[in-house]
Amino acid sequence: MQCDLCKKGECSDGKDCLLLPAGDLSLYKEEDTAIHRAASLIEAEHYMKKTRVEELILFSREMGYETLGVAFCKGLFNEARVLCSYLRKHFKVYSVCCKVCGTPKVKLKLPRLTEDEKEVMCNPLAQARALKDNHTDLNVTVGLCIGHDILFNKHSKAPVTTLIVKDRVLAHNPAGALYTGYYHKLLQS
Repeated sequence: MQCDLCKKGECSDGKDCLLLPAGDLSLYKEEDTAIHRAASLIEAEHYMKKTRVEELILFSREMGYETLGVAFCKGLFNEARVLCSYLRKHFKVYSVCCKVCGTPKVKLKLPRLTEDEKEVMCNPLAQARALKDNHTDLNVTVGLCIGHDILFNKHSKAPVTTLIVKDRVLAHNPAGALYTGYYHKLLQS
């Protein structure tokens, strides 16, 4: 599949490029269907009307979630604090910082920003474990580094959604690199 190269976009009109039997939804398990239904409901009722934070709250209510987890980067502490304050008006919320456990990078022989100072590693597996131990229904990531987000998602027991993607250069808006001529030239080289 290389849908990005498609010139017709006929899937929006119902064309099945995978050539699956008509109506084959065998990939969808019961939980998948419930999530899909809630997502479609939010889209249908609130299209272009609600922010991602508002959609997160509406979706979580629709799914019947009671306990949310927030796994965040220490560099986005303020954003995580504000998010959690909003979410706590509707749900029980547990949050866990990326530096949880305070493990020095040297223990895993990880590269450091500076060799002469002690650096604590990000610990996405401990973040996932902490939220699992608190029995979260849905986990939200806020600014986890690339790779750390992958590990967190891989080890999270609860489903995961991303609210903020880490991009230190573009104020956590990675799509900005796709819109500007400067980054377009830079990424083409």
